[in-house]
Amino acid sequence: MPLFDVPGWSMPADPVSEAGSRKRKRPISDAGSETQSRIHSAEINLEKLVKKLTGKRDVGDARTNAAPHSKPKPRRKTKKSQPTAEVDKESISLPMPLMKASDRATKKTKRSHDSRPPDSEERPERSSKDLDSSSGLTGMQKNMKQKLEGARFRMLNQTLYESKSEDAQRMMQEDPTVYTEYHNGFRQQVLSWPTNPADHYVETLSSYHVNTIVADLGCGDAAIARALIPKGISVLSFDLVSHSPYVVEADICGTLPLPGSEGTEGSLSEGEAHIVDIVVFSLSLMSTNWPKSIREAWRILKPNGELKIAEVTSRFRNLENFVSLVSSIGFKLKSKDERNSHFTLFEFRKVPRVFKTSKEWDIIFSKTDTLKPCEYKRRCASK
Repeated sequence: MPLFDVPGWSMPADPVSEAGSRKRKRPISDAGSETQSRIHSAEINLEKLVKKLTGKRDVGDARTNAAPHSKPKPRRKTKKSQPTAEVDKESISLPMPLMKASDRATKKTKRSHDSRPPDSEERPERSSKDLDSSSGLTGMQKNMKQKLEGARFRMLNQTLYESKSEDAQRMMQEDPTVYTEYHNGFRQQVLSWPTNPADHYVETLSSYHVNTIVADLGCGDAAIARALIPKGISVLSFDLVSHSPYVVEADICGTLPLPGSEGTEGSLSEGEAHIVDIVVFSLSLMSTNWPKSIREAWRILKPNGELKIAEVTSRFRNLENFVSLVSSIGFKLKSKDERNSHFTLFEFRKVPRVFKTSKEWDIIFSKTDTLKPCEYKRRCASK
């Protein structure tokens, strides 16, 4: 059927060949009929226009009109598009209805409950066993507190070793908490020692005569006096600061409030007016002017009086040099005990000495480096 039936026009019954064919058209048999040629051209142009406007091609007609020997062109493979989820445009465009005030409050409360961890309600309360009844601290907190006190003690300990005795006394007098913190740390330090030299001296001096007078120089909390005074032994305890009725406040490297003298110039002498039988230094040779305390011990001791020294083993650069220094002040070594892994024990006896000039004393006092100070990093156990 022709597409259009227009008077004066006629459409051929055979389908028109595809416009995209590259084969040349055969000439019309009636070459003399110019009108027929124009009509045919017009039909072709009209068909092209229709195809351009509609965007469609008559595939069946094109296959029918194609030459029998022409091969169909292979179709290009197109990727199948994956199905996409269709969105309900109406549900997006519509606004959500407003909630009532009561509903909002209920939802907010529910959300706050849901935000809690699942085991929050089942978490057991802290038992009273985990708390220290005296301080109200847990075991971990108590352990950390002890470590901090230990670090504070070691820092103060090093400061005292590197200071003169008068400077250390001034520091403790200006800030009483220094004395308290230091001795609290010292008591904790004692717990880690295999033995305490103060306990050794308590045991040793307990066998002495009741009328014995002991001077504990650098006594700390006066452990020796507390143990021996009930047994009838007189103990005079001295330290930089006194927080106890057992302790007399005094600088042991200065002049102690006790009788005694250093003898006369030009002759051997043991001094006079002494009342002390035994002097004890239990980890108390601390300041940079510690040799002066040995001189003061000689002054207050009776003739043949005993000098007992316990000191940290790691402090000695050379034991013989230490013994020589103490002997030059007026003492003779009786015994030395190095069996303890932490401390070395010495026992000296007072002997007569020649009166010394100020220059001679200055030479002796300059040898203070015979004992090394306990350094903070080494965590040396000392008083």
